[in-house]
Amino acid sequence: MKIIIPMAGMGKRMRPHTLTVPKPLVPIVGKPIVNRLVEDIAKVCGEQITEVAFIIGDFGKEVEAKLIKIAESIGAKGTIYYQREALGTAHAIQCAKDSLSGKVVVAFADTLFKADFKLDTSKEGIIWVQKVEDPRPFGVVQLNDKNEITNFVEKPETFVSDLAIIGIYYFSDGERLKKEIQFVIDNEIKDKGEYQLTSALENMRQAGVKFFPGRVTDWLDCGNKDSTVDTNARYLEYVKDQPLIAKSAVLENCTIIPPVYIGEKAHIKNSVVGPHVSIGDNTRIENSVITRTIVQTEAHILNARVHNSMVGNHAHVHGSEIDLSVGDYNVIKL
Repeated sequence: MKIIIPMAGMGKRMRPHTLTVPKPLVPIVGKPIVNRLVEDIAKVCGEQITEVAFIIGDFGKEVEAKLIKIAESIGAKGTIYYQREALGTAHAIQCAKDSLSGKVVVAFADTLFKADFKLDTSKEGIIWVQKVEDPRPFGVVQLNDKNEITNFVEKPETFVSDLAIIGIYYFSDGERLKKEIQFVIDNEIKDKGEYQLTSALENMRQAGVKFFPGRVTDWLDCGNKDSTVDTNARYLEYVKDQPLIAKSAVLENCTIIPPVYIGEKAHIKNSVVGPHVSIGDNTRIENSVITRTIVQTEAHILNARVHNSMVGNHAHVHGSEIDLSVGDYNVIKL
């Protein structure tokens, strides 16, 4: 089994957090989004992952080395491919054509999930979906009474289905997928100006390939700051029974309201932290209250109240410490 992960996008909706770090390397509970994604797919697959192929932009050698280590952490080979132009989802996958063979899971790296099923590799194709209230921003599928997918619709303007494609796909024959995507590209078949994976899927379906839905219990979006903070909070709830505070972390006169993740050599003093907070390695927090927030590595927060926020690597957030004598019935707002 192979995992193909297109992640070449610039992550504009996550700026400024993606100015120096690609969006899939933003941490969720102390691990990069793409690391969590690879681990969760490996659990669902139920068989050995032999290769993880990452399709990236010009992210630099340090990022590439991190991605290779992520693949190796699950016992797989890591491979790097490049998408030089943003020409659509099908084009992104085809950039990894040398790895498209055998059983393949394609997973776009801005989503996480929770699922309670094992992947049925006897099926020709599985498209992971979840029911949504407003399907217009998504690709959706339609089903027949045999639970087979009968149609793919990209961002429907009028209602056809509320089963949104979450961006994770299984194919029993990677070579077939590669052939169909190449057909889409060679014949300039575009939807909304780009080569879409759904075009290749529809061609495969019409040629007789049977696709079935794989329904996840939770779909965790990491598309922008607020959704990523929310995903961090929900993921903390999933893993709250695991050890989440590093033994090397220093806690002085603190109140920790779980679930909270605290990384290696973090130092927290005279502060209240939690719930739903992740704090990166070597971060220092003093005289502060932090709730529902992601703080990355080497950051410093002093005399501050921080809620529903993301604080980047090496960032400084300094509030003001005040000396007050407040009389009866006064109201002070800062």
